[in-house]
Order: sequence, then C-alpha cells, then structure tokens
Amino acid sequence: MGIINKGSRGWAFWFGLVLLLTQTAVSADPEVTERIEWQKRPIRLELSVGQERRVDFPAAVQVGIPGALQPLLRTQSVNSTVYLLAHQTFEVTRILVKERERGQLYLFDVVASETGGQTHPVQVFVKDSGEASFASISSSDDGTPSPLGYVTLTRFAGQQLYAPVRLMHNMPGIRRIPVARDPIDLVRGGAIHATPLVAWRAGGYYLTAVKLTNRTDQPQVLDPRNLRGDWLTATFQHNRLLPAGDEADTTAVYLISARPFAVAF
Repeated sequence: MGIINKGSRGWAFWFGLVLLLTQTAVSADPEVTERIEWQKRPIRLELSVGQERRVDFPAAVQVGIPGALQPLLRTQSVNSTVYLLAHQTFEVTRILVKERERGQLYLFDVVASETGGQTHPVQVFVKDSGEASFASISSSDDGTPSPLGYVTLTRFAGQQLYAPVRLMHNMPGIRRIPVARDPIDLVRGGAIHATPLVAWRAGGYYLTAVKLTNRTDQPQVLDPRNLRGDWLTATFQHNRLLPAGDEADTTAVYLISARPFAVAF
C-alpha cells in the first residue's frame, strides 16, 4: 500500500501497534449485534450450551423446531425477538421461523457445543424492507454523505497501524469492536504465524487487521488464495515477507467480511 518505506517497516509497525492498543478508544462494546441479511439461504447459528442467544427479526415471529430437538433447545418468542438456550450439545439441525402476519419464512441451521459457540445477538433483516445496503453511509468533512467501501476501510486500517501519529484519526461510521488476540491458522502451509490485532465495524462490514510473521528462514510471498475464511476482500500491507528475524519478516493483512471475524474465519 506504500504507506511506509521498507527500511522503516518493522519500527513503524510496532510503534503504530503500541499506540493503537493504548488509545482510550480501546473501550469497545462487549456485546456487538451481528446483522445478517436474509438471502433465502439457511443462516448458520452457533450456540454455547447454557448461554442464551437473542435473534431479532423485522416483525413478530413464531418458531418451529423438530420434536427430537425440543428437549435439547429452549426457544421463547417475544414479538419480534427469539431467545434460544441449548441445554445440551447437538449436531446441526434446521429450524423454521415464520413471521406471524406476512408469512415470511427464515431457515436456520442451529448447532450447540460446550465450547466455541457464539453468544452475541443477531439481527436478521430483509434488504427490500427498507434496510440500507451493506455499504454504510457516513458524512464527510463537508457534510456530504459518502460510502465507506472496501478501499476506504482498508486505507483506514492501514493508517491505524502504520501511518504517522498526525495522520491517525477516527472516522465517522467506523467503531472499534472486540476481537480475540489468540494465534490462528489463517494462512495455509504453516509458514506464517497469524494473530488478530484489532477489529472495527462499519455498518454491515467487519474489518479486522491481522499480524503476519514469517516462521521460516525462507522469504514468503503472500497470496490471498492461501487464506482460510470467508472474506469479501483481503489486502496485504506488503505482499512479501523476508526470513524470520529480519526487520521485514512481519506485516499485516486487512480482512473485510460480512460477519464478525470469529464467524467468518
């Protein structure tokens, strides 16, 4: 992306990272609602046993679940909100949700596990019901609405990690959200160590910056086709890593997804 020169790349990365992680804006909302557009495809919903999960719909609904699942899953419908609580683990099972007045149907593939399930709320929307598209809208400096597209979001993430302090600033429509900073197996092949650093949300988009470090004594060329996960875009700050121990053995990748990082990965 050319934000910094290669010689100072390692120093700028770590300086930007330390500054970013010590900003007061770090206080992120621990319960971020995931917005999912209904596109006539079953929506996968992961549950943690013993932890209730909320799903909001555009209108009042009723839930139909298979008889075999009823002892394992408690469902409560309150107007347009459904509360789901798994009592035991179970494999992927399809359930049907129907709007009471319009008859609109939604399909969910629900699975419950002891660990690894999701607990954040989900909001289901239908785009033709007046919802805005995934391209969120914000106001520019002169008050003119402008779309926060892939390029704008990627540039924003790069500035947060690499740009000089004078160029780092918040942007309307983009807010910080939590992300687990545990190492992940993001790049196929095992040569690259990956750790999520920071994540943001902009309307229906989720933006995550992930640190990549070369584990080997050989240079590595980065290719988005080698990434695991369901990403709308993947942009590397640098497309080549020098051998481990070199100041240029580390870079970042900026991932944009339609669902939170933990779900898209």
